Amino acid sequence: MRGILAAAAIGLLVTLLGTPLAIRAFRAWGWGQRIREDGPHTHLEKMGTPTMGGLVILAGIVGGYPVAHIVLGSVSAIGVAVLVATLGLGLVGFLDDYLKVRRQRSLGLSKTGKILGQAAVAVLFTVLAVRVADVPTVLSVLRETEIQLGAFFVLWVFVILASSSNAVNLTDGLDGLASGSSIFVFSAYVFIAFWQFRHACPDWPPGVCYPIPLEDALDLAVVAGAAAGATAGFLWWNAAPARIFMGDTGALALGGLMGALAIATRTQLLLVVLGGLFVIETASVIAQVIAFRGFGRRVFRMSPIHHHFELAGWPEFTVIVRFWIIAGIWVAVGLGLFYYDFIARGGLD
Repeated sequence: MRGILAAAAIGLLVTLLGTPLAIRAFRAWGWGQRIREDGPHTHLEKMGTPTMGGLVILAGIVGGYPVAHIVLGSVSAIGVAVLVATLGLGLVGFLDDYLKVRRQRSLGLSKTGKILGQAAVAVLFTVLAVRVADVPTVLSVLRETEIQLGAFFVLWVFVILASSSNAVNLTDGLDGLASGSSIFVFSAYVFIAFWQFRHACPDWPPGVCYPIPLEDALDLAVVAGAAAGATAGFLWWNAAPARIFMGDTGALALGGLMGALAIATRTQLLLVVLGGLFVIETASVIAQVIAFRGFGRRVFRMSPIHHHFELAGWPEFTVIVRFWIIAGIWVAVGLGLFYYDFIARGGLD
């Protein structure tokens, strides 16, 4: 527990104290946000706000992780693999952000370029997770199932990492919306990983326990704690009115980290519930595209759905807070399902 708290505290301090330095540096370098031309007109005043703040979040996560292991000792292969996936997707996001700044447009990497980058990270993470960390290539919901994916596991990993990273990226359209919602999910994974650490085999009956090595479960809790702390410190400066944006650098990294944690903790499909807000945001975009291209009509005034409520007259801060509430409810439901599964298997007997 001390290691988790240390990781969270260092992550918090790095971003809380380091973000103002990044704001000044990014302004001097001209790393300003480009705004969607078709977005709400109220967002035009945000033009030029420093972006790529995800670099500070990554610094907080990477800084908190080794400090925690001064307390815990050795690191685990799966913890390192999760960090590699996070940094890899952060790099893809950074390239996207940098091209936007350099071209002075709101368009960065092409869709093909972004997909190829995400695919490369997925393959690397799969190799590290399966070959080095011995993560089983099975489908998991609240825990491992008996459905063996075999060679298709790498494709499944790509789907999870790409979906989760893009979902957070779509949600990152209002000040603090994505960062605040991400804190809920990372906090949930602190609980899940630590719970698995406390109830790992062979100390518990086979049907109740979690077949995940003790050091792996604890290390994943450390990574999630560092991410929660780093994102919380960044939110201090990212909350409305934002002084800095995380950009694709942060959004892809945080979303990818969620996906990697879901795979590493053997709770792949539970992420759909824990990240319920991100699923809603993504579904709104899909519905809008299908409705417009297929029927020539719009379901929403604008997608993702948070912009729909803005155009309906809701103040930006009202949309953000209400969506945070929705994110918190989904996380509560997800944790409830996780705990119910433990109880249903006789965990309290």
